Amino acid sequence: MATLTKKMKEATSLVDENKAYSLEEASSLIKKVSISKFDGSIDLAVRLGVDPRKANQMVRGVVSLPHGTGKDTKVLALVTPDKEQEAKDAGADFVGLDEYLEKIKNGWTEVDVIVTMPSVMGKLGPLGRILGPRGLMPNPKTGTVTMEIGKAVSEVKAGKIDFRVDKYGIVHAAIGKVSFESDKIKENASELITTLVKMKPQAAKGTYIKSIYLSPTMGPSIAVDLKSVN
Repeated sequence: MATLTKKMKEATSLVDENKAYSLEEASSLIKKVSISKFDGSIDLAVRLGVDPRKANQMVRGVVSLPHGTGKDTKVLALVTPDKEQEAKDAGADFVGLDEYLEKIKNGWTEVDVIVTMPSVMGKLGPLGRILGPRGLMPNPKTGTVTMEIGKAVSEVKAGKIDFRVDKYGIVHAAIGKVSFESDKIKENASELITTLVKMKPQAAKGTYIKSIYLSPTMGPSIAVDLKSVN
């Protein structure tokens, strides 16, 4: 069993493991239990009462966090020459097509999001084995395959994130930084939770939101009282 460091022991002592905190309390406490020396991320984990193995219970979508993620999201716009300036004006970090397709083919994936056009998707198909496992494959459902390249890039830069339930029925997402004010953490978390509730599959039976936890990059997780978010 791993030995807890002094800082981790102190942080853990601030959290009552037998208590579920209101979202407001958790959003404030999460800042106190982070032990990283850097500005760590704050993650939200929501366990859903769905069976991801069934197509009619898959939960996947996008949400625009009101206060962004606090992260400088690196965006690659794979576009034809007539769309390059639009992508650059919107703030894309990398813009081009064939040269980046070749780089990806050789293993380059130093971006967070790829935005592209419907006409380019055919060229991306063979790169699925590289992009898929890293969650980088563009998808029309997440707004990353579109002719409105400028809008898509701007939204991602402003804090639009995509999410999907994993094989255990859990949605994980970074919703901010430790340096965020607690009310901004709460509002970002509320936005994602509200979006998940709206996306409840009709085929899902029983309790839909089973548990919610907030956790810093380094530090203990905090259980959130489900009643405080209903």
